[in-house]
Amino acid sequence: MTSTTYWLEHSWPGQGEVDSSVLLEVDNGVISKVTRGVQAPPPGSKVLNGLTIPGLANAHSHAFHRALRGRTEGRGASTTTFWDWRDQMYEVAGSLNPDLLHRLARATFAEMAQAGITLVGEFHYVHHDVDGSEYSNPNAMGEALLAAARDAGVRFTLLDVCYLHGGLGPDGYDEPSPIQRRFADSDADAWTRRVAALKPSETVRVGAAVHSVRAVDPSSVTTVARWADQRAVPLHAHLSEQEAENEQCLAAHGATPTQVLFDSGAVNDRFTAVHGTHLSVIDLATLGGAGATVCLCPTTERDLADGIGQAGAMVAAGAALAVGTDSQSVIDLFEESRAIELDERLRVRQRGHHSPTALLTAATAAGYESLGWGKGGNLDVGSLADLTNLSLDSPRLAGQRVSDLLAGAVFAATASDVQHVMVAGEMIVSDGHHTRVDVAAELREALQ
Repeated sequence: MTSTTYWLEHSWPGQGEVDSSVLLEVDNGVISKVTRGVQAPPPGSKVLNGLTIPGLANAHSHAFHRALRGRTEGRGASTTTFWDWRDQMYEVAGSLNPDLLHRLARATFAEMAQAGITLVGEFHYVHHDVDGSEYSNPNAMGEALLAAARDAGVRFTLLDVCYLHGGLGPDGYDEPSPIQRRFADSDADAWTRRVAALKPSETVRVGAAVHSVRAVDPSSVTTVARWADQRAVPLHAHLSEQEAENEQCLAAHGATPTQVLFDSGAVNDRFTAVHGTHLSVIDLATLGGAGATVCLCPTTERDLADGIGQAGAMVAAGAALAVGTDSQSVIDLFEESRAIELDERLRVRQRGHHSPTALLTAATAAGYESLGWGKGGNLDVGSLADLTNLSLDSPRLAGQRVSDLLAGAVFAATASDVQHVMVAGEMIVSDGHHTRVDVAAELREALQ
C-alpha cells in the first residue's frame, strides 16, 4: 500500500484540545507522520474538511438484534420486562442460519461504518443449528460474522461466547431450553476446542466471552478465563444487567456475579463487564482494583428498562468506560457516549460528571483497548489508521467555535453527521455513503 497524505481542517487526536490544519500521513494502514500548523493543503494531499476524530469502537454488539428494531415496541403488557423482550429475541435467533446471519450482519456492520464505527466487538452466541446440533463446520455461524465484517470493511473482534446452561434457579443450573441449545456447547472444554479453530487475520481478532453467571457455572468460567489468559485476549461478560440476576446468583452461590467471576479468575485488566447496571460498592471496588473496563450500552439499557448504572462511581473506583450498541435499537455512538453523562444527571440531579474528552475516549481508545487493539483510538504516529470525519455543515454542528467543537460533537452530533470513515488506511465511507455496500437495500433484503 502506498503512502497517502490527508490534510485535516480540524482534528482531535485522542487527547487534549481540537487542533486545526493538521497533515496526517498514512502508510500501510498505520499513521506514519503527523505535522501540525500546515495552513493550506499541500499539492497531492487529500482534504478532510470538518472535524476528524479517531475511529469509534463499538465494544458490545449483537448483530442479529438489528432485526428486532421496532418489533418489540408498542405491544403493551406483553413487553413490559427484559424477560418478555428476551422471548421475542429468541424468536429471531431461532430463524437464523449462516447465510442469513452473514447477510444481516454485513448490512448491520456497514450501517455501523456509516455511523463512524471502525471497530466492532461482536458478542456471538448463536453457534449451532436450530436443534442444537453442530453444523458440519462447527464455526459456520462465527465464520459468517467474520466474513460479514471483512465485507463491510470494519475492524473486528469476535467475542465467542461460552454458554452452557439455561438459567440459574433455586436448585442450581437449568438445562438449556430448546432455543438455548443453539447457544450452548456441551461443556467449557468443547467451547475451547471449537474456538481454537477460529483464525484471526489482519483486521480480525478472536476473543472470549462468558455469557453471564446465569449461563456459565464458576468452574467453567475458570476454563474460559484460563484460555483467554494463555492467549492474552479480551474476556467479556454480561454482568449484573438485571436485579434478578444478582438475586439468583446470591441465592445459588452466596456471592454477587462480580465476586463469582473474580473468584473464578475472570476479572483482570483484560476483562470487560457489559452493563454493570446493578453493582454493589464492593463490586465496583473489585472491578476498579483489577483495572477492568465496564461497557455501558445506554440506548439498550433504557430500551429494556434495565436501569441507570453508576458510571461516576465506576470511574472513581478505577474502571475504564467503553460503549456499545448492544441490541441495535439505535446505532449511534455519539448518543451512547453522551448518555453516560446525561443519564447520570438524571440519576443524581447534578451536572458535570464526565467531560467531553472522557466521553469521547470511552467511544474510541477505551473501546479499542477493551477489544484487544491497543494501538487504535488515537491519531498519533504508530497508531492504526482508523478515523471518523464529521461534517460541520449540519444544523447540529454549524457555527461551532473551534474551542467548542469537541463538546459539540459529543453532546449534539449524530451518526448522520459522519462524512468519511477510514479503516486500516482505506476509506470505507465517503461523503456519507458506504463504498462497498448499499446499506439500506441490503438491510431491506436481509430483514425481509
